[in-house]
Amino acid sequence: MGNRRKSRELAIQALFFMDMNDRFAEEKLSLFCENFLPSAQLRPFFLNLVRGVSSARPEIDALIERFSNNWKISRMSGVDRNIMRVAVFEMLCCKDIPCKVSINEAIELGKKFGTEESGAFVNGILDSIRLAMAAEELSIPVNENCEFIPDLPEPDLSGQESDLEGEIEDVPEFSIDPEPEFYPQDEAGSEQRQQQSESRSPTPKQPRRTLIR
Repeated sequence: MGNRRKSRELAIQALFFMDMNDRFAEEKLSLFCENFLPSAQLRPFFLNLVRGVSSARPEIDALIERFSNNWKISRMSGVDRNIMRVAVFEMLCCKDIPCKVSINEAIELGKKFGTEESGAFVNGILDSIRLAMAAEELSIPVNENCEFIPDLPEPDLSGQESDLEGEIEDVPEFSIDPEPEFYPQDEAGSEQRQQQSESRSPTPKQPRRTLIR
């Protein structure tokens, strides 16, 4: 597993923790890092994702709702919405990462941490956003560079030892039929997939946060 995949997993866990506490603040990020400290290799991308999503969350949520065919963000599972928040931030602000890569990563994370429907649900919304990006200029109010807060210090981690490698364990496996990672689609296909998604209500599932030393 690559460092960016590990960083994404930890970022989604941190955002899920902040979401469940209804507080996207630096103090909550520091609290998460006190318990699940990313290794030095994972920390820069992890912090950019968490802080990027936190700083532009209202705008990211508005985009997700716009392309979700009447799904309110509050009705989505906490896992699915935070996976999509990370992916949308990457698609719009991390220009070195192709959109299809961000979508593929989100689909895989949805399968790993969400329900059996999460992969298709996440893909339908994110691919609609990708299609819109090709037709119009979409943006969120942060620097168009993944290093958008280069001078912001790391969380207060005094007394913490970074001996964690960021590996996730005890993640449940799902028995689902294999399917392509990415489903490019036209507008009609996107609308049909969203209508199918609306007939299923994803059940929230809290991701495991046990880390391997």
